[in-house]
Amino acid sequence: MPRPPGHGPGFEVRRQKIIDVAASLFAEQGYAATSINDLGRAVGLAKGALYYYIVSKENLLIEIQSRVMRPLLSRARQIAELDEDPLLRLRLLSESLLTIIFRRLDHIWVYEHDYRSLSGDELETLLGQRSDFEHLVSGLLAEAVDQGIFRALQPRLATLQFLNLHNHTYQWVRPEGQWDAAFLSREYCA
Repeated sequence: MPRPPGHGPGFEVRRQKIIDVAASLFAEQGYAATSINDLGRAVGLAKGALYYYIVSKENLLIEIQSRVMRPLLSRARQIAELDEDPLLRLRLLSESLLTIIFRRLDHIWVYEHDYRSLSGDELETLLGQRSDFEHLVSGLLAEAVDQGIFRALQPRLATLQFLNLHNHTYQWVRPEGQWDAAFLSREYCA
């Protein structure tokens, strides 16, 4: 996001830190249970000063959702277009998703639990992005079946299995643990 007029060079760094802290608080307490005052205390700013950096609490939620979905969807589109077999592309897609999960555990928790707090165009945009991602996964699974890499699968069920396997990893994975994103993606797509 370009810097608005009058904001100094440290503005965006501080704003990004505030979004990180918001993700942590939302993951710990829940979006609905976290107040702007809670966030202000956590970042050491009064409510009025906090609004210098943020538009609204809902805007923070939108930013957190975007930090997950924007890079994931961009990378997924690139992977889907590669001239490689569908199993390799599924593994690359899996690793990209898992890498985001490992790097942004708090964001993923908020992404999975609090997106329903969005409304209007913001919710519609997010649901559209999720649908686009599901379509890319479904397409790769269908290609793998068509090429005989996978047995015949029920497309919707296979897509849901892939997504659920990945989307719930955040509940138990530890970035410093024994399994990294590359290992898990190989196991998930075996």
